[in-house]
Amino acid sequence: MKALSARFPAAAYVAPFGVFVVLLALRGYLPVSPRLEYPLRALLTLATLLLTSRALLQFRTLRTWSSVALGILVFVVWVGPDALWPPYREHWLFRNSFLTPGGTPLPPESMVKDYGFLAFRILGSALLVPVIEELFWRGWLMRWLIQKNFLAVPLGSYLPSAFWITAILFASEHGPYWDVGLAAGLLYNWWMVRTRSLADCILAHAVTNACLAGYVLGAGKWQYWV
Repeated sequence: MKALSARFPAAAYVAPFGVFVVLLALRGYLPVSPRLEYPLRALLTLATLLLTSRALLQFRTLRTWSSVALGILVFVVWVGPDALWPPYREHWLFRNSFLTPGGTPLPPESMVKDYGFLAFRILGSALLVPVIEELFWRGWLMRWLIQKNFLAVPLGSYLPSAFWITAILFASEHGPYWDVGLAAGLLYNWWMVRTRSLADCILAHAVTNACLAGYVLGAGKWQYWV
């Protein structure tokens, strides 16, 4: 794996996210039950992360409490529109032929009783997804858009086009939640530019996802778990 990283340095930043996205695209087509799809996706992504990206997994934050606060702010931004105005998400901008509504492959009553699934889903969203997404979006893409030799670009380097393209693509990843996804992408990008710390962005993202997991379970808002 060291030889792979030396020859293809982007692999450490891209491969775990790529595996996760490919397996997500294959949801419903894999020869496993719906209950096992997310655990399988999480385990294969984690294995890829450990094999390709272990050297990057350093979590020494510079602004710990500020990152926690930012993560909470992004969570509030994420759920705020729907909480304040329930019909908001029914607008054609969020439900049309190009966008699919959020949801899970399992009915809510099934998920509540499936503690194994819930454990994988909570740990995956709060611990695994923030790492692979921050490695890809702000660790690699935002730098690669500035210069193809992205390792020569310091973390947190700012170029307007790279900043906005990364945020827009991050938003597109979230389907009918593209609006709050864009807001989140802009805030996470801003935090990367301000802190120049991948660990701080991972922490902020992890706090957002952990708060969202608690909200899903506490309020029964399963639609947020795509």
